[in-house]
Formats: sequence, C-alpha cells, structure tokens
Amino acid sequence: MKKALFGVFVGLCFVIGSLAYVKYEQISTLINSGKSFTPPAITTTSFDVKEAAWEQTLSSIGSLEATKGLVITADISGRISKVLFKAGSEVTAGELLVQQGTSEEQALLRSNQSAAALAKNNLERTAELYNKKVASKSELDNAQSTYDSAVADVDNTRATIEKKSIRAPFSGRLGIRLVDLGQFINAGDSVVSLQSINKMYVNFSLPQQFNAKVATGLAVRLESDAVPEKQFIGKINVIDPQIDTATRSVRLQAIIDNPMQELLPGMFATIDVLLPKTESVLLIPVTAVQYATFGDSVFVIEPALDEKTNKPIEPEKLIARQQFVKLGESRGDFVVVEKGLKKGEVIASTGVFKLNNGASVIINNSVVPDFSIEPSVSDE
Repeated sequence: MKKALFGVFVGLCFVIGSLAYVKYEQISTLINSGKSFTPPAITTTSFDVKEAAWEQTLSSIGSLEATKGLVITADISGRISKVLFKAGSEVTAGELLVQQGTSEEQALLRSNQSAAALAKNNLERTAELYNKKVASKSELDNAQSTYDSAVADVDNTRATIEKKSIRAPFSGRLGIRLVDLGQFINAGDSVVSLQSINKMYVNFSLPQQFNAKVATGLAVRLESDAVPEKQFIGKINVIDPQIDTATRSVRLQAIIDNPMQELLPGMFATIDVLLPKTESVLLIPVTAVQYATFGDSVFVIEPALDEKTNKPIEPEKLIARQQFVKLGESRGDFVVVEKGLKKGEVIASTGVFKLNNGASVIINNSVVPDFSIEPSVSDE
C-alpha cells in the first residue's frame, strides 16, 4: 500500500515538474523574443525649421463709418410734388432729389418782383429829381429803402423756393426712401440716407502701452467676415490726444479705400496696425506641435547612433527625439518657436500623435500639406 502511494506521488511530481519546465521554456522564449523585438518604423512627413521676417502688428477690433454720411431732411414744411430718386442709387453733389410744391411761393415771387420793379422806377425818378434839386435827400433815402426792402422780399421768396428743392449735398449712395409722392412733410423730417463709401473710416482702440508705437500714416490691414478672404489696406489718419479713462486705451481712426463699396457703415471688422520694424523668428507648422498641460513639444528627426561608437548606424536609421519648446505668436498654419529649436533642424510635421521618444521613423514627403501664413478656406 505504501509502495503504491509512493509511486503515485513520484508520478505526480514528474508530471508537475514536466509542466513547470515546459512553461519555463515558453516564458523564456517570450522574454527573449520581446528583448529582440523592434517596433516597425512610423512613416511621417518632415519640415526644416526655417527663419523668416515676421511683421510686427498690433491687433484690435473696430467699427466702420462713412467718410461722409447723413440723413437728408426737409428744411421747411410742404407737400411733396416730385420724387426724383430711386432708393439705393448713386447721386452726385447738387442733384435734385425731392421737389416740394412751390405754387404759393411762385405767386408771391411774382408779386415781390413787381413791387421791386416799381420801387426801382420810383428810386430812379426820385434820384433824377434829387439831382435837379427838386426832391429832398430824405425822399431819396425813403425810395432807396423801399427798393432795398422789395429786393430783399424777392431774395427771401427765392430762398424759400430753393429750400423746397431738396438736393444731395455731396456725391454718394442713397438708402431707403422715407417719403412718398404727395406726402406733407415738416421741417426736420427725414427724406433719405446718403452715404459716401468710396473711402471708409474705421474707429478702433489700443491699450495705452502701445501709444508710443503708433503714429499717423502707419499702414493698417482690415478684414471683415462680410467680405471673406479679402483684405483692405489703409492708414491711420487720426490719433485721439486723450486716453479713454474708462478703458485706459487710446482711440484711433484709419481711412480705408473701398472702391468696390463692399464695406458698409456700421460693419464690424478686425484691424492689424503694421509696425515699421520686422522681427526675425523661427517658424514651424502648428501640426508639428504636440500640446500638453506639462509643456508643448515637437519631435526632432535625427540619425540613430550606435551605442558603442556613437556614430550613425549604417544604413542610416532615423529616430524621433521629443523636444520641449516655448511657443510664441501663431499666424495661419505657422507658429513661432521662441526656445527649444535651431534653424535647419528637421522635425516631424504631421502625425506626431503616433510618435514617442526614440521611435524609429521613415520620412515620406510625397504628400506634404501646403502650409501658409495666410491660408484660404474653401468648400469643396
């Protein structure tokens, strides 16, 4: 009985030992294969860090207004007899827009002209008699006064008639018509808006610390979402000599050419004041940056070195080295690198989320994104 149990025990030990040896061999094989495993190279595009002259700008937002703009109103009361303009049309300075009825004034003008003619004849006769020593000086003065008063009445009536002819004070574009034929309007009633928009004013503000950097004549670049993908160039023409005490900012006004009349008064716009000095900076694509809360980084592509000789491995093998950087201003597809890179270094420009420090990479620039300072967006 004891021999049988001993035999069973020996058999179990043999089986367990055999299983343990097999498992040990399997684990050893996996460990050895893991040590010798090399991850496949990751394909990426590359970009050579370049130096560029970066224009210095001061950015702000502003509001557009016409260089000349007003709402034309009636000078005196009267009923409209003619409407001679179309809403939205272009008019020239002095063009007749609305004619009010002048029948009463025309009749009064004829009466005053007749009285003036009579007063003139009386003045001439009195002057002749005075020269002959027949009329007195006071009679001549009275005749002169009567004639002057009659002429003044004629001029006053003509001025009233002229005021009932509502004209464009300057050339520009008319707005919506606010009156109708036959309507009675009072002095001060609105007739139509008139705006001269071949040139536009843009009013904007900058923080007071930039006051020393701006001057009249500096160029400005304006963009508006009302006219996408187009820039308008102008220059500063006024700098307010007083700082706004509420915002501690300096108010400026620039004049912008608007030959196609695409900009309209009241529009919102973004403005860049172009400073005369440029700055030399290092540029990289924004797609090359791996953003993180603990620091932004890029992957520098460089040859892998042999651990013993510290020389590039032959054939040349490329690896990605993670490099933390300090970034500056961004424009379009590019961002400024203030620290961490040098001109001419090669970095991965796309697919950086797939990379890690020391990863083997292959450069394939057959399809490289078209990076631009001023990219255009179009629907396809």
